[in-house]
Amino acid sequence: MFLSVLSAADPTEEPTAPTLQDAQESANNAASWVEQNWSTWLSIGLRVLLILVIAAVLRVVIRRTITKFIDRMNRTAQAVDGTALGGLLVNVERRRQRSQAIGSVLRSVASFAIMSTAALMILGTFEINLAPLLASAGVAGVAIGFGARNLVTDFLSGVFMILEDQYGVGDTVDAGVASGEVIEVGLRVTKLRGDNGEIWYVRNGEVKRIGNLSQGWATAGVDVTVHPSEDLDRVKTILNQVGEDMSKAEPWNERLWGPIEVLGLDSVLLDSMVVHVSAKTMPGKALSVERELRWRIKHALEGAGIRIVGGLPAQQDEETAPDPTAGMAAPSAYSNSASPQSQTASPIAPAAVPTNVTK
Repeated sequence: MFLSVLSAADPTEEPTAPTLQDAQESANNAASWVEQNWSTWLSIGLRVLLILVIAAVLRVVIRRTITKFIDRMNRTAQAVDGTALGGLLVNVERRRQRSQAIGSVLRSVASFAIMSTAALMILGTFEINLAPLLASAGVAGVAIGFGARNLVTDFLSGVFMILEDQYGVGDTVDAGVASGEVIEVGLRVTKLRGDNGEIWYVRNGEVKRIGNLSQGWATAGVDVTVHPSEDLDRVKTILNQVGEDMSKAEPWNERLWGPIEVLGLDSVLLDSMVVHVSAKTMPGKALSVERELRWRIKHALEGAGIRIVGGLPAQQDEETAPDPTAGMAAPSAYSNSASPQSQTASPIAPAAVPTNVTK
């Protein structure tokens, strides 16, 4: 018996080759396993295919809808460009960049939502537990949010800025950290061109306040400084006539949103008085209106013989003759021989010698 055990455990014994019966048995087992599970795999495959097809079709439909909506916005902006209404609203470039930014954000959000939902549904079809995966994704999202919080802040600020239309291309804004004309609006960075031609790159997350000088209406104000001896009623009549003539002339009749008003005296001094003139204008046109108004007021007052002081002290009508002794030095005390200083400085005369001496 011991010898039979040793012979059975002999490692040098060659394994027997599988027989045809063994192969047939293995094939039968595989066929039976496929036969038992093919319906399950077929249903899973069809479900995954259906999810992918629905996600792809829905993504294409939503992206095309967003694109058509953006194109319609651009066509509306091009239709009003060059008209008075287009000037009052926004220019084409501003509308185009704003619509493109909004369309890009909406398309990205729609694609992410659709594809992530489809991926989760496919994993659920394979009966994979999604709880650890979602927990890990949440932790990773928190870590990324803390690490790139400035980037996230800039992006979110840019999205809300574009959606709220706080400013756009062509607007003149004061962003606190920089000011100038907006030349490009992005989701993370806004480009401004300063007064000297420099370009400022301002992160949207750093903007705490925005002063838009191109929305609503602007105010053009001109101070007219005249001599206090001028007739105020006459000056007011001339200024009103200048404002009326300018309101009827082109292109100022479109740039002015209200009549040019003489608000009255701002200050009265001994040598001048200031009359303030104001008018509401289109946004961004106040500076040009002020220049034209100064030009017309200067010509009108000169034609009426009214002198403009210009904020400088007025010269006197009669100048006092210069004093001829102003450049002469004061007389010296030594020039008077009878003065104590002159007597003190003069040499002492020698004593006289008598001529007749009695011996």
